[in-house]
Amino acid sequence: GYDNIAGYLHDGMTSWQNAGLPLKHLGEWTVHELNQHKDDPDITVLDVRSDGEYSNGNVPGAKHIYVPHLEEHLDELDKTQTIATYCGSGYRASIAASILQKHGFEQVINVPGSWNAWQSANLPVERRKDVAVSMK
Repeated sequence: GYDNIAGYLHDGMTSWQNAGLPLKHLGEWTVHELNQHKDDPDITVLDVRSDGEYSNGNVPGAKHIYVPHLEEHLDELDKTQTIATYCGSGYRASIAASILQKHGFEQVINVPGSWNAWQSANLPVERRKDVAVSMK
């Protein structure tokens, strides 16, 4: 669930745009583009899935911070790097990307389809044996 909800947008994004309020746009990569960039030293691939999901496999080299804990661990990320977020399907990754933008990260990329699309494309999977799984 979500904690500390401050409000909601009545009539959705259309009302926001019609009011002339500012919008931020989020970059997107396919899983194939993520695969091409995953070894770039200027890119951080950020896995925002749960510990249990992460322990079953991840994009090689990905940093893991579960999305509900992201704001507590922002100091572990470099604002000068491009950060590509992924989760199971893309929903939590888009939330994580929004949180990063809120905190001044300007080079943020979301990966729609995320882990599901990665596996469907038969891209490389890393399984870390040293990952502790919390029972949350």
